[in-house]
Amino acid sequence: MKTRGALRYQSGFGNTFSSEAIKGALPVGRNAPQRPPKGLYTEVLSGTAFTAPRAENLSCWLYKLRPSAMHGPYRRMAQGLLRSGPFDEVETPPNRLRWDPFPLSAKPTDFIDGLATLAGSGNPAMQTGVAVHIYRANRSMERRYFYCADGELMLVPQQGGLLVFTELGRLQLSPGEVAVVPRGMKFKVALLEKQARGYVCENYGAPFRLPELGPIGSQGLAQTRDFMVPQAAFEETGKCEVVAKFMGNLWASAFGHSPLDVVAWHGDYVPYKYELARFMAINTVSFDHPDPSIFTVLTSPSGQPGVANCDFVVFPTRWLVAEDTFRPP
Repeated sequence: MKTRGALRYQSGFGNTFSSEAIKGALPVGRNAPQRPPKGLYTEVLSGTAFTAPRAENLSCWLYKLRPSAMHGPYRRMAQGLLRSGPFDEVETPPNRLRWDPFPLSAKPTDFIDGLATLAGSGNPAMQTGVAVHIYRANRSMERRYFYCADGELMLVPQQGGLLVFTELGRLQLSPGEVAVVPRGMKFKVALLEKQARGYVCENYGAPFRLPELGPIGSQGLAQTRDFMVPQAAFEETGKCEVVAKFMGNLWASAFGHSPLDVVAWHGDYVPYKYELARFMAINTVSFDHPDPSIFTVLTSPSGQPGVANCDFVVFPTRWLVAEDTFRPP
């Protein structure tokens, strides 16, 4: 399907998708033929253990211009205000905390350089917990790419539109929309306006999924058909830098080519975006006030039933019809 400009998307959540930027690049009936079409290289990007239950198993087969291992060694680099769990640099006070919007930089700053950590819990080495960051940028990522091995990244724009170019294709993102890039997937961020600012939720735990609806039934909250997945797209450019967030630290490597060189792919380990205005809120229409969990868009489960590692919740425009409750209409 086609939405907003020239970008094309596939719709659905948790589906198995497939896409090819060049006709005939995607193998038919097999994942890893001895000689892939168009002379491409076959790789699989796994989001779970191979032996995870079928309903939770996530992977994507990639057909690339070059193998991913074709690069120099990674080197440690400064990480500015970016932090990771266990978040023990300073003591955490029991006080209520709040902050003003972070100022936009006056010097040239891209998505990576403008990351600053606000809060977090858990530890990426244990694959549990989250980190909450702010991004601030006034220039696009030029010949520079990023991937996070510590967790999947949810981008929540507050100011300025973004074009997120991932290994599987492009997502155009505006305030009022969110996008999720899977753990380990390379991408770059281009600005659609002069400046951009927003939030990043780094989810160390299980990948985000739709919450169970329970007594709500089959309709309500976020619908699967409203999630947009990119079509295959690739680029061929020369030397560049790839920055990796690995075990809480930033590492950089020199590549002789763009890592966004996937010509065709198929699988269910994919980036996606969602327009929050499409969220169907459920409310009380009598008295008292329900728990805020009824506004959950996406959830990352923990090992304890009913307890989330992370919930992403939205409070959209809605009617509040109730009497004798602490939330006035």
